[in-house]
Parts: sequence; structure tokens; C-alpha cells
Amino acid sequence: MKYLDEYRDRRAAERYARILQTLAKNPWTVMEICGGQTHAIVRFGLDQLIPKTISLVHGPGCPVCVTPLELIDRAIAIARKPEVIFCSFGDMLRVPGSQSSLQEARAQGADVRVVYSPLDAVELARRAPERQVVFFAVGFETTAPMSAMAASLARRSGLKNFSLLVAHVLVPPAMEAILSSPDNKVQGFLAAGHVCTISGCAEYAPLAAKYRVPIVVTGFEPLDILQGLAMLVRQLERGQCEVQNQYARSVRAGGNAAAQTLLHEVYEPCLRQWRGIGPIPASGLRLREAFADLDAEQRFEVAQIAAAEPKDCLAGEVLRGLRKPHECPAFGALCTPEHPLGAPMVSSEGACAAYHRYHRGGEKVSA
Repeated sequence: MKYLDEYRDRRAAERYARILQTLAKNPWTVMEICGGQTHAIVRFGLDQLIPKTISLVHGPGCPVCVTPLELIDRAIAIARKPEVIFCSFGDMLRVPGSQSSLQEARAQGADVRVVYSPLDAVELARRAPERQVVFFAVGFETTAPMSAMAASLARRSGLKNFSLLVAHVLVPPAMEAILSSPDNKVQGFLAAGHVCTISGCAEYAPLAAKYRVPIVVTGFEPLDILQGLAMLVRQLERGQCEVQNQYARSVRAGGNAAAQTLLHEVYEPCLRQWRGIGPIPASGLRLREAFADLDAEQRFEVAQIAAAEPKDCLAGEVLRGLRKPHECPAFGALCTPEHPLGAPMVSSEGACAAYHRYHRGGEKVSA
């Protein structure tokens, strides 16, 4: 709770905490979906501020964290090809593959570049027609429209030297995979506001009804999270299972229609492997047949590359809300931000990185 001192609305946050004290009569387990929410919770000590009867567990809401090991290995294999300029968001570079990382590949001579938008990669392909430019398209519904725009622009521009290594994943199927698991503990969800800005919140209603769980879409400020949590606990105490929108300043029920149209034009749902979790039907996006020639996996013939998860890494249990990061025996010992076993210790939104950075979990955590 000491970190709450730096928050400008400390008194308002404490007021919501008192409201939660009056609301929570029973023990509840709640999962926040987004890694940005996880970092806010841990940074500001919100989990220490709320009633002890409410257990916050951390979901698979970090696209970097759930990108499967085999896709990292495929990315490295493509990046090592001499004709390739491999473009990625910066948080993917240190994510470990089975033997290496994109950062290590770059240190060994691969042309790996950090870009701030997939459109930067399209522009690079225009300026370097003699090279093959590949963009690593990672992210949830939030970033998928931008990579779809890049694919559409490359097609309209007639670029033959641009392709996408697609690793986009969708949130609702992952939530359903968690809820349908026999070892599920989650009784309610705080959904990710930025995802719902694109997809809307109406698509969560079937999940709430089928599994009898309330879902509240929230933002990322401490007050957003605490208000959303109060809305969720009120539903849990009343036995309700509705979808509510705390983040109404950004999210509409139908989402962003233009972005959805672009996504539908370029991508279609597919089965996707989630790192540490396994395959989830219809949880990923792949290029439609009309854009199949932009598929880097096929262009560079790396689709056959497979990899096994390290046995010492329990990231999958953390991402499914079955363990807290510090409950993994490797946390802070075999697995640190400098020498990570799994992506949740690397990513800026990873739960393990949040616990390590803010010194949660006991004596194993270094300063």
C-alpha cells in the first residue's frame, strides 16, 4: 500500500476501498484480464488495500506472455535469414525462445529493428525493395487493426517484399478456456478496457450467461480498477451475472465498427496455441486466403518448427490464475528479468515482472 502514496487520488482510492469493505460479505476470487491492470494493482498496492476476502488473480492479459514458444523460434529463424529485415515491437526482443531470443539474434548479426507501428515496417519495405521486410504481428484485439491496415496498405501498394508473422490472439475464447477448466477458481472478471474499445463489450454477454459469472470492463487507473471491482463484488453478492461497463469514457457496446470491418477483411479466427496454456479453438487470427501471400510462416517455410516449454517455468499456472508469481519455485531465483525462463518475467505487462519489480513474494526477490 506504500505505493499508493504516489497516486494523485489517494483519498478517492481509499474511499472505494472502504466501500468494498461494506460490500464484500463472502470470499470471492476475481481475475483481471489485462497485464496493465495487473501492474497498476501491484504498483499501487490495491490488492493490499481491498478486503482480504477478495482474492485477485492475474489472467493471460499480456500478448507477449502468451505468444507460444514455437512462434518465437520461428521469428528467430526468419530474422537470421540474410535477406530479411525483421521488425517488431520492442517488448518482444527479450522474450526467450527455446534456445535464444530476437535480441541475441540481433547481437549475432541479424537485422532486427524495433518499430512503433506496423506501418513503419511497410514504409521500410518501400524504401528497401531489395530486402524482405517482416513484421511480427503480436497483440490482442487492440493492436490487430493496425497490422491489418499494414497488410491492406501493402496489398494496395503492390509490395512484394512485405509479410507478417501473425501471433494475434482474442480475449473471449481465453476467458472461456479458463472458465471451462475443471480447476477453475475464477468467479468474476475485470475485462480489459482497451480491448473492448475495439471489440465492444456486448460479446462478453454469452460468456457471463453461460458460466454465471459477472464481467466488468474497466480502465487502468487505480480508481478505474477499484470502481470496477466494487461493481463486480456488488454483482457477486447479489448473485448477478451481467456485463457492466465501468470504462464508458472509451468503450461502447458495439466497439469500433471501422476497426472491426478492417479486421474481418484481412483476418479470420483460427485455433491458436497459448504459451503455458495450450491450444484454444478460435482464439487466434490468421490471414485470410486473399492475403495468404503475406504470411511469413509460409513464405519462409518455418511453420514446421516446434518447441517444448521449459519444465521449470510455471507461467501457464500463473496465467490461468492458479498460482501467484511468487509461488513458482523458479521466481526470483532461476527466473529473473535478467535471466527469464518465461515471458511473464520479461514483458512490461507480465505478472511475474510486476511482482519482481515491486518486491512482492518474499526474500527471493532481489532489490
